[in-house]
Amino acid sequence: MLVALAPQERAAVVLKDVFDFSLDEIATTLSTSVGAVKAALHRGRDKLVEPPPSPTRAPAPGVLDAFSAAFNARDLSALTALLLDDAVTEIVGLVTEYGAETPADARTGSLFHSLTPITATDAGGIDDRYLADYLGSAPRCEVRLHRDQQILLFWFEHTTGPAVRAVWTVETDDDRIAHIRNYFFTPDVLAEVCRELAVPFRSNGYRYW
Repeated sequence: MLVALAPQERAAVVLKDVFDFSLDEIATTLSTSVGAVKAALHRGRDKLVEPPPSPTRAPAPGVLDAFSAAFNARDLSALTALLLDDAVTEIVGLVTEYGAETPADARTGSLFHSLTPITATDAGGIDDRYLADYLGSAPRCEVRLHRDQQILLFWFEHTTGPAVRAVWTVETDDDRIAHIRNYFFTPDVLAEVCRELAVPFRSNGYRYW
């Protein structure tokens, strides 16, 4: 459920099918409408009955190594060159970007801002309570094997040592990247992956506002 469903779908399914809340109670809890709850339930239940197919391709050999090297060199041009023209870059539960140029945009692009230190501002940072021991460093990217799949871990420096604050999964088409899923604002997935890998991690909350 954590991976297959979006946050609102997950909450709606659990509140209705596990705790038997009414539609009105769920709508109030999620600060949304009954219609939106019905839609989230429909989508969530469908995904659980018939999960989406697994990616047709695991990351091609060398692509994630090239991505990691370009990321650690802060080479945005090399990063975007690895993306297909119709690539999808997703911050799970928050935003989806299409193409190679949008995620590299200096104002709003997720790929551009992933190269920089985390901020605690209203313009896209996170709540400063999550940054108590963070040293303000830009992240370091590392390729790791998790459940027989290569993924990317992003390490940030803290007073207590480095810790992972983001996990990305990547799908490729030949030697180019087709889809990135960034779990920066999905603390449940971040915790699950990092605990299985036995690496330290920090939460960023569920969204920046």
